[in-house]
Amino acid sequence: MQMQSQEKEVRNLEKRFAELSRTAYQREIITYTDFLNLNEQNILHTLPKDMLYTQFISFGGYETAERQMTAFIPEALYLRYGKKDLSPDETGYPFCAVRICPVNIRFSEQLTHRDYLGAVLNLGVERSRTGDIIPDEKEAMIFVHNDIAELILNELTRIRHTSVKTERVPLCDIRYVPRYDEIRGTVASVRLDSLLALAFTGSRSKLSGLIEGAKVYVNGRLITSNGYQPEEGNIISVRGMGKFRYDGCTGRSRKNRLTVAVSKYI
Repeated sequence: MQMQSQEKEVRNLEKRFAELSRTAYQREIITYTDFLNLNEQNILHTLPKDMLYTQFISFGGYETAERQMTAFIPEALYLRYGKKDLSPDETGYPFCAVRICPVNIRFSEQLTHRDYLGAVLNLGVERSRTGDIIPDEKEAMIFVHNDIAELILNELTRIRHTSVKTERVPLCDIRYVPRYDEIRGTVASVRLDSLLALAFTGSRSKLSGLIEGAKVYVNGRLITSNGYQPEEGNIISVRGMGKFRYDGCTGRSRKNRLTVAVSKYI
């Protein structure tokens, strides 16, 4: 029964993507999804091309965002702009960021990602209308659909025991640069399981279960093959563990193993 329910959800999502693409094509406008999680992005990436009428691009507010909104863009708009690629500003994504800060830092708690998310959802907001949440030491930034931004700005005044204030931040003013640790090591070959073992400091045999368990995504695509070979610049996300960027092969060791580098996001 659960499997049938999941299959139905997938079919409904596929139909929704196709409908948005068809509308964009017929009306020569850009259409948008809600924020998509990794599973939903994978469904979009694996959708048969004959179900789509347009190209699509995804963006989540910053370069390596996990939750992303997809825009379906008709060929007519590319011709109108006279270029093959549109920037996020030109695409006009209907979302912004909201910065959440304590009213008085001296009387504030150390809030977590879960605290911020829970407070927003308790306002009656659906998760699909929110993107990534980026917590810092004493504040956080959350990406939200424009149509719920005012609700959060007006109603979010307290998280746990901390009084908070909010501020809208336009996408063009976002200057967030993810922090990461650079990790270097040697591998016999550039395989997905080898890179996981390097990034998360574990054995290939142990971490390969994450791949087989459908928990590993490369640039939003679900990968279930341990031997998959990522390309330089690919973002590899592991549900429940984090993500890292594969920075490429830098040479060979004395034992003729490949020297590779990854950037693990903090």
